[in-house]
Amino acid sequence: MIIARQEDVTPKVLDAYKDIENPRLREIVASLVKHLHNFAREVHLTEEEFQKGCEILARMGQLTTDKHNEVVLMAGSLGVSSLVCLLNNGDNGNTETNQNLLGPFWRLNSPRTKNGDTIIRSPTPGIPMFVRATFTDTAGKPLEGAEVDVWQSNFEGLYENQDETQVDMNLRGKFIADANGEISFRSIMPLGYPIPTGGPVGRLLIAQDRHPFRPAHMHFLAFKPGFKTLISQVYDEKDPRIQTDAQFGVTRALIGDFRRRTDKAPADDVKGEWISLDYAFKMEKGEAVLPRPPIK
Repeated sequence: MIIARQEDVTPKVLDAYKDIENPRLREIVASLVKHLHNFAREVHLTEEEFQKGCEILARMGQLTTDKHNEVVLMAGSLGVSSLVCLLNNGDNGNTETNQNLLGPFWRLNSPRTKNGDTIIRSPTPGIPMFVRATFTDTAGKPLEGAEVDVWQSNFEGLYENQDETQVDMNLRGKFIADANGEISFRSIMPLGYPIPTGGPVGRLLIAQDRHPFRPAHMHFLAFKPGFKTLISQVYDEKDPRIQTDAQFGVTRALIGDFRRRTDKAPADDVKGEWISLDYAFKMEKGEAVLPRPPIK
């Protein structure tokens, strides 16, 4: 494996990895080597730049804990997370999909909540919001019994595990879809918020002269045996940053109608402005597997 010139490096490395037993791993490693080597050649990567890149990768690992994942944050900031999601859903990228990013704040064992009840579990200011979501298969058949997690930020853009003023599991709930495949609940209007900017992702945003904000959204995760677990976010089309999401997560299929209203609300204690959100999800056939919680 003696190397005489730079052109020899790539074929020598590929030859060294050609006997990987797992065919899928062999395919991925070979493609990774080719693309990394072609990238270095295309930009004529300097030794100083290579060292700096290694420092960035190491720093992302150092910043990753059970409460923060800088690597996943960088994948989102480069659009890789959204690309992988769209490649693997919607008939393998051929049709629109309701699938989206999991985000860093999903938790297991959110409180079981009856349809029509509230997910507000401590005093939480904000514009009242009433949500109705339906879950069907791709043919439109209601998916009765689907377990649906919902979670969101508060009026300041904070999730409850980021904010000591909110009780545990505030603005979270787990619902069971009824015979019409429907869940409903009361909440408040969420606010968009900035992603963490204290590490390499923040420096990348500064280099791009981009803001770090995500537009306002609500999370949904639906689980039903026989169907691929639906991980989704529904975004407010009126958010001023709907076109400039720092994580490239907004897709056309997931722009919701967070409708501002002043007519009679579903609850008698609501006076003045309130918001309704109605959204229909479609779930694809597949294996029902819950994701690994990103935080503990």
